[in-house]
Amino acid sequence: MPYSRRTALKTLTGTALALPLLTDSFARSMTQLEKAAPMLKGHINHSVCRWCYSKIPLDDLCKAAKEMGIKSIDLTGPEEWPVLKKYGLTSALPQGAGKGIGDGFNNPKFHDELVASYEAIFPKLNAAGMTTVICFSGNRRGMSNEEGMENCAVGLKRLMPSAEKHGITMIMELLNSKVDHKDYMCDHTAWGVDLCKRVGSENFKLLYDIYHMQIMEGDIIRTIREHNKYIGHYHTGGNPGRNEIDESQELYYPAIMKAIVDTGFKGYVAQEFIPKRDPLTSLKEAVLLCDV
Repeated sequence: MPYSRRTALKTLTGTALALPLLTDSFARSMTQLEKAAPMLKGHINHSVCRWCYSKIPLDDLCKAAKEMGIKSIDLTGPEEWPVLKKYGLTSALPQGAGKGIGDGFNNPKFHDELVASYEAIFPKLNAAGMTTVICFSGNRRGMSNEEGMENCAVGLKRLMPSAEKHGITMIMELLNSKVDHKDYMCDHTAWGVDLCKRVGSENFKLLYDIYHMQIMEGDIIRTIREHNKYIGHYHTGGNPGRNEIDESQELYYPAIMKAIVDTGFKGYVAQEFIPKRDPLTSLKEAVLLCDV
C-alpha cells in the first residue's frame, strides 16, 4: 500500500536507520540545487512535511531544504529536532504528543492522557525554540458535531493555561472525512472556527490544509479571507491525489498564496504533497510556485 500520512504519524521516528543509499539521480538533484538556490521574495515562510519525503534521510532533506530557502520541516518529533537545528532549521508545526488522528479531544475518556501528553511536550518545545504543536479532534464514532465540539472545548481549555504559560499554540488540523480520514470530526472550517471561539484563547488555532478543505468544501480563497484570524498554519497539496501542485491539478496556488499574504499572515506554509517525479525537483518547483 502507498505510504500515507496516517502511517507516518504512527511509525515515523526520524532515525533514518536502514534507509537505502542515495541514487545517482538523487545525488544529481542535490548538486543542481546547491548550484541554483532560489532567491525567494520573503513574503511566505516556507516549510515542508517530513512524511512526504520519508525515503530521503533527514540530513539530506535538511540540506536540500536549506538550499531551497525552506526554513522548517513540519511534523517532526523531539528525536529529530537536533538534526534540524544542525542545519539552522526549525519545525514550524512539530508533533510528539497526543494519540494520533483518531483518538482526540472529542472523547472525554482520552482527556487525562492527552492533557498529560501535551503538558509533557510543552517544555521540550520551549527548549527547542518552537512555539506550536499539532493536535486532532478525533473520529466521530457516532458522536454529534455539537457534543464533539463541547468535549473538545472542555479538554483544550484544561491545557490553555499551560500553553499560554509556555507560549505554545496548539493547532488542530482540518482533515477531509470523504477520502483520506473517514469519520474524522474536524472536517469543515466552520466547525473548527466555532471551536476556536469556544476555547477562547489565542493559543489555539487551526491548521488549514488546502488539499483537505478543497475536497470538503472548496471556496478556498474566500474562506482564508474570512477566517484567517483563526488559522495558525497552512498545508498544500494537489487535488485530486495529493500530488504535485502544478498544472496537473485543480487548484491555482499562486492566487491562494497571494490571498494568504494579503491577510498579513506571518506564519508558515508547508508543502504536503506526495511527489510523483523526482522529489526534490518537485519540491523546489512547488516552493517557487508558492513564493508570491
